[in-house]
Amino acid sequence: MNTDTPPAALGDFLRTRRARLRPEDVGLVSYGTRRRVPGLRREELAQLAGVSVAYYTRLEQGQSTGASDGVLDAIARALRLSPDEHAHLRNLARPARAGRRPAPRAEAARPSTRRLIEAMDGVPALVLTARFDVLAWNPLGHALVAGHLAADGPERPADRPNTQRLLFLDPHTRELYPDWEGEARRAVSTLRIAAGEYPDDRRLAELIGELTMKSGEFAALWSRHPVRKCAFGGKSFHHPLVGPLELTFEMTPLRDSAGQCLLMYGAEPGSPSEAALRLLAASVASPTPPPTTTSTATGPATRTSAPR
Repeated sequence: MNTDTPPAALGDFLRTRRARLRPEDVGLVSYGTRRRVPGLRREELAQLAGVSVAYYTRLEQGQSTGASDGVLDAIARALRLSPDEHAHLRNLARPARAGRRPAPRAEAARPSTRRLIEAMDGVPALVLTARFDVLAWNPLGHALVAGHLAADGPERPADRPNTQRLLFLDPHTRELYPDWEGEARRAVSTLRIAAGEYPDDRRLAELIGELTMKSGEFAALWSRHPVRKCAFGGKSFHHPLVGPLELTFEMTPLRDSAGQCLLMYGAEPGSPSEAALRLLAASVASPTPPPTTTSTATGPATRTSAPR
């Protein structure tokens, strides 16, 4: 079980953001005295934000809740937070407000959503929960991201694939991404946002705790507290059947679905990746699909070493 409670997560987040700023970055005079910790001191941050040192210290230690919008905005400006980081700060500083959003229950994709992704010919598509469990995928989505797993896995809650667990604990998935380190940073960033939005989600906390215990790489990234929404962009794949793929992706929230989202992939028209995606679609339609194997991510896993 992950023990990163909202007050602890708030202090961790603020300390990591202070550490990345130097006095000269924010217009303060540094007299060259040796600092015990990197980055801004608490009193320097409090000065920039226009709050008392005592108040900021209580906030960072998780002893003060209900900070006003004005105070949080001032701290966000002083720390030069991105919009995603600013929203994350508000969630962490007000866990009671964030907690009003109920933790997702045992989910199922809507029948209309299932029909939609099945009709997406040539478009890999998945339906994910807020904690990145796969509720449904179309044949091409399954073939792209987890063709080594059983196609009906999302239908069985006990065996339901989780894209973040696969990324860190499944060797087949690791080999799928040439830039695995970049994909791992993106995954941890989105999990941090989910943890801030759903602080009462026990299953999400258990997932984070499991990854922290079983993957040193995840633990090292989690300790840096990265925060960035990844709703669209590009991804590189090295697929075992069709080779290199350069795809774009879009992650669209599904309204009134407890945090579910629709993840879709596409290729540049006329590109080699589009041809490779068509080849993968043809292999899906073949009467002799590739053999299915069992993911090691669902069984015992050994702890990996932290990145150097």
